[in-house]
Amino acid sequence: MKIIGGSASSDLAGRLAGELEADLVATEVKRFPDDEAYVRIVDDITEDDVVLVQSAYPDKNIIELFLWQDALADLSVNSLRVVIPYLGYARQDKAFLKGEAVSIRALANLIQMGASEMYTVDAHSEGASRYFDVRWNELSAAPALAGHLKDLNIDFVLAPDEGALERARQVADLLNCESDYLEKKRIDSHTVEVSPKSLDAGGKSVAIVDDIISTGGTIVRATEQLREHGAKTVIAACTHGLFVGDALERLKVCDEVFCTDTLMSPVSKVTVAGVIAEALGAQRD
Repeated sequence: MKIIGGSASSDLAGRLAGELEADLVATEVKRFPDDEAYVRIVDDITEDDVVLVQSAYPDKNIIELFLWQDALADLSVNSLRVVIPYLGYARQDKAFLKGEAVSIRALANLIQMGASEMYTVDAHSEGASRYFDVRWNELSAAPALAGHLKDLNIDFVLAPDEGALERARQVADLLNCESDYLEKKRIDSHTVEVSPKSLDAGGKSVAIVDDIISTGGTIVRATEQLREHGAKTVIAACTHGLFVGDALERLKVCDEVFCTDTLMSPVSKVTVAGVIAEALGAQRD
């Protein structure tokens, strides 16, 4: 097995190669003055089983992903498994209004060309898989997140809304603690109160767990409300840390913020390499 890491996921690809005791393929990536990408596979990988690792975010990394796939198409590899740790454009998995593009369908049509299998972590869509004709493997970052939280004496795990409760439950089960979700209550046209639906936060250490933190607005409001309810510490954790704009600065209201290395950021404190390696190894066996 040979591992290729695109520029969006080079660190993770290196960790994955270490987990699998596989070769990390030598590559070349550069940007022209107009920011167009150039990619080249330096090593000879003809007739090898190849794993390509590249998150599909932001847009320029999606184009780079397609370039890697095109380069591999000329090299006669035995198989190509595409690992997209963060699958961008998964939010739009159907047309809500007439004339809208179904973005994940458009992405799927291109990603699966030449791929034998696809792997992703905590896709932000329950319906994304139906657009892929190749084998789809969706992995959970819950073990990686729980591994970091286990030494922080967490009393309970919160989901930001009811739809994300299953992920919070997975992490809570691994930590042997309770889980709950945040309930939003509108006070007036300008004020929304956020609080745990049923659990008492007083004197507790709370972890808010989500798949994506983008602007951080919900986490900030939740943290402020939890402190008003007497929470001792509030930890924010997610799989994919987008941290748009000044999100990390705003999130300093939390005692700690961390994410995985599906996307690299200053708070990418845990790796999903083990989770991905286990899935790849199981399919190989």
